[in-house]
Amino acid sequence: FAKPTDSEAETSTEKLTVAQARRGTPAHRPVRVYADGIFDLFHSGHARALMQAKNLFPNTHLIVGVCSDELTHKYKGFTVMSEDERYDALTHCRYVDEVVRDAPWTLTTDFLKLHKIDFVAHDDIPYTSAGSEDVYKHIKEAGMFVATQRTEGISTSDLITRIVRNYDIYARRNLQRGYTARELNVGFINENKYRLQDQVDKVKETVRTVEEKSKSFVYKVEEKSHDLIHKWEEKSREFIGNFLELFGPDGAWHAIQERSGRMLQALSPYSSPRGSPSSSPTRRRSISPDSSSPSLSPSTSLSPPSSPSASSQKRGSRSSVKSTSTYARHVQ
Repeated sequence: FAKPTDSEAETSTEKLTVAQARRGTPAHRPVRVYADGIFDLFHSGHARALMQAKNLFPNTHLIVGVCSDELTHKYKGFTVMSEDERYDALTHCRYVDEVVRDAPWTLTTDFLKLHKIDFVAHDDIPYTSAGSEDVYKHIKEAGMFVATQRTEGISTSDLITRIVRNYDIYARRNLQRGYTARELNVGFINENKYRLQDQVDKVKETVRTVEEKSKSFVYKVEEKSHDLIHKWEEKSREFIGNFLELFGPDGAWHAIQERSGRMLQALSPYSSPRGSPSSSPTRRRSISPDSSSPSLSPSTSLSPPSSPSASSQKRGSRSSVKSTSTYARHVQ
């Protein structure tokens, strides 16, 4: 915080021009730039303005003046933060070198000389207040004014407007966090209304959660059912393909049947053609009608007579040869 002795300790009192300040000054002679304001609800717009003021010149000592609650309530309106809170907020800003408490609303020559101020930094928009069209008019005429740029979209008034617009939301929020209705200046009816709204919101949230879980469950069931159907279709196609491959016209089953048929045909005895006197290849004896010698007939067996004598076997063999030739002529 600024003290009168700090300003009086400055040895150099020579006046600087903007051109001289921008060229740079010796280390023992920084350019003393002053920026003032209310700085209620200190935000990024305030910090950007002070950053610009700090970087106006290569060697800058930034002094920030903060108006008291009394002056602020008189000329601008009620503040959210007290003057001590606003003073303390400025001391934590990295661009600020010195804070002047209870700063004047309109800068006087004596105040400028007391703090040995070289330049005053503020946005160039005319600041109408205290019956003046621009409280910085005499500073501009003296050539001590340096303009900074405002940050659009952020201001203390914007923040307060946002809170007022969403008053019910913030009142309910603070009630939920443990503040009493008395502390929030909320009446009995509004307090109960907020409590009821909280209960309704909880029910809605529960219903929404159940609905989301139900949708998730249904989605999972549908996904699994699609997977099962897909797998069933694949298994069905695989089963049908295997069945056709096994039992189709060119399948393995027909090939097995054909092979087994060939094997049975190869293993089974020769069968006589239709119209043959005998369906069996067994040789039988028959007596030719035009010969008195015995011949093969379908009813005569070709097997030799069962005689133990060797002569009988020889006769049987000769008769077998004869009957075979007779049977061959008969078949032809």
